[in-house]
Amino acid sequence: MKTSVVFISVLTLILILVYMLKRKFSSSDFLLSPEKSRYLKGCLKSLILISTVIVMNIFFPLLRIPDEYATLARQLMKVSMILGVSWLLVNMTFMLKSAILTRYRIDDKDNLKARSMHTQINMFTKILLIIIATLSLISLLMTFETFRKTGTALIASAGIAGLIVGLSAQKTLTAILSGLQLAITQPIRIDDVMVVENEWGKIEEITLTYVVVRIWDLRRLILPTTHFLEKPFQNWTRVSADILGTVYIYADYTLPIEEVRKELLKILEKEAEWDGKTWGLQITNMTGSNVELRALMG
Repeated sequence: MKTSVVFISVLTLILILVYMLKRKFSSSDFLLSPEKSRYLKGCLKSLILISTVIVMNIFFPLLRIPDEYATLARQLMKVSMILGVSWLLVNMTFMLKSAILTRYRIDDKDNLKARSMHTQINMFTKILLIIIATLSLISLLMTFETFRKTGTALIASAGIAGLIVGLSAQKTLTAILSGLQLAITQPIRIDDVMVVENEWGKIEEITLTYVVVRIWDLRRLILPTTHFLEKPFQNWTRVSADILGTVYIYADYTLPIEEVRKELLKILEKEAEWDGKTWGLQITNMTGSNVELRALMG
């Protein structure tokens, strides 16, 4: 009876502490974005689960549970602990990602460094989640006696199985390695403006195996990561976020070129998107009936 009271008391104190932490971080002094708040709640919930399992494990020998139920209870505690730690690591990974990327805004005018950070952090987050999921699955399986007994045989046959899987999934493995190479060398970044497969668009997403390009008419072009390592493409924002725009004007020979040039400057000065540096108006072609003018702006 005394043991049960102590167990319940410790568990209640843990719940009260977690509740106070949740209230503290939810107050006006700790204004968090909805995304960070969601991950913080996930961390707190996983800590409740982990703390509960730890307390149960401490007091478990004192509870005098029958042997037929004790084995099942221990197995449930092992599984709960692994799931709790995995849940905590996943939420901490997303919180760290959100905290880092908050400092680098893609919508800034000079967003070259921000796009570089978003590309690398998103890629490394995916890799870390795969590692956490793999280790969690292996840990869960190792808690079962049947799997531990057959584990030696599985490890012995892992070399042959790995060779077979490697040969059958050669293209997939190549794509994954290409994704890692894209994240490190960064020939493309998130929000890069480019021309690929004769389509103009922006890089919307980069994964380990494929890249999503948002075309100007809102279509999505899905390309394997190997495409950007094996085939040429145009990256308009590789060095800088500045883009030069062109407009072609077709008019007759009576058009006053100098007046058009002055009017172009007036229009650009009213536009917030103009960089204030690059502009021009040149004659680029002449035919028997009209003249071609190219307006250039940054």
